[in-house]
Amino acid sequence: MRIGVIGAGYVGLVTAAVFADLGNDVVGYDKDEARIAILQRSELPFYEPGLEEMVRRNQAEGRLRFTTDVAEMVDFARVIFIAVGTPPDATGDTDLRQVEEAARAIARHMKDYKVIVNKSTVPVGTGDLVRQIIETHQTERVPFDVVSNPEFLREGSAIQDMLNPDRIVIGAPSQQVAMTVMELYAPLGRPILVTDIATAEIIKYASNAFLAMKISFINTIADLCEMTGADVEMVARGIGMDHRIGPHFLGAGLGYGGSCFPKDVLALIHTARRYGVDASIFEATDRINRSRVERFVRKMETVLEGLADKTIGVLGLSFKPDTDDLREARSLELIRRLLDAGARVQVYDPVAMPRVRPILGDAVEYSRNAYEAAQDAHALAIVTEWREFRQIDLERVRTLMRQPYIFDGRNIYHPERMARLGFYYYAVGRRFIPPNQGSGVRGSG
Repeated sequence: MRIGVIGAGYVGLVTAAVFADLGNDVVGYDKDEARIAILQRSELPFYEPGLEEMVRRNQAEGRLRFTTDVAEMVDFARVIFIAVGTPPDATGDTDLRQVEEAARAIARHMKDYKVIVNKSTVPVGTGDLVRQIIETHQTERVPFDVVSNPEFLREGSAIQDMLNPDRIVIGAPSQQVAMTVMELYAPLGRPILVTDIATAEIIKYASNAFLAMKISFINTIADLCEMTGADVEMVARGIGMDHRIGPHFLGAGLGYGGSCFPKDVLALIHTARRYGVDASIFEATDRINRSRVERFVRKMETVLEGLADKTIGVLGLSFKPDTDDLREARSLELIRRLLDAGARVQVYDPVAMPRVRPILGDAVEYSRNAYEAAQDAHALAIVTEWREFRQIDLERVRTLMRQPYIFDGRNIYHPERMARLGFYYYAVGRRFIPPNQGSGVRGSG
């Protein structure tokens, strides 16, 4: 099938590459000329495991190409995916200007029947809005249909998520239109849920808000564990063994970040208020998440007896492992708070260093590896749970540090082991064990 994709960001590029890999002819469009130039060189403007190889392979085989000519893309495609950004505006509500612009562009250039698939995360009612925009701006009166097909991709595993999704949601005006989109996904052999458009739009927000709520829930439990001497890792394991709850998204720490959860929770708050629905559960989820870094810094400040003139090593900058994405990254808020408190900060991330330099400039020192970030540090802060941080030589780290304090915002180490190694180890929601007193009895997760 001939497919067009508007937007060459994370969602758009993964969508284009995977559908090309499944044997379709795909044209990816973006108005950003620099981004398209990068893609035409078979390079990627961001890091996502496995994506660059897939893009290169399908370009070489002639199934995938990129353009800045929207008319060319619209004329070519039978099915057009809108996969543009929907960031929050100044109030936290969803900014739909890029979706609206994409709809107008399609309307101006369509000359025959199209299926327009909204893959961007959008509030309920956006499908109707896209239809209205296209009807208003059509230069030729040709038929079309609008479909909602929300994405459920996780950065760092986006290729795998698209090839092996838990479910494929298609919101369509009729079964016949739904079948067109189902045909694209048929090779995957995954469960497909066909709904109306409004239901599909709400499913996406409801999914992300529920997962965000689980994270804020376990972080609140972590605070209670710290006050009572309980171990949040064991609590999470205990409740996660209940099949009605499940073990996923029960990792206590610095809270959620990235391009989806923060903005989607805010968008759902605004949508609920717009329709007169009580949004307090979503408001609490957001409020708890926003408090995590401040609480973490307060703990550091208390334990270290102030942060002024202290050297703090920060391990991890991206909002999660296996991506270089810094959107809503906890690291940036943490670093700014440390700097405001007078600390000297030296940072390291396996992938995201080039992206953080334009943001933080010379305010921090950039390390070549985790050991350099630990050099002469009064404390280390673990912010992103990269695999390499789990495997570093902790004895070497201790000898490099000015004093052996580690504040673990992702709970990647075991308190007993860290105590045996001589660290003052402060995790989230876990009992503090003084150095050289590790018993291996409690909290050994």
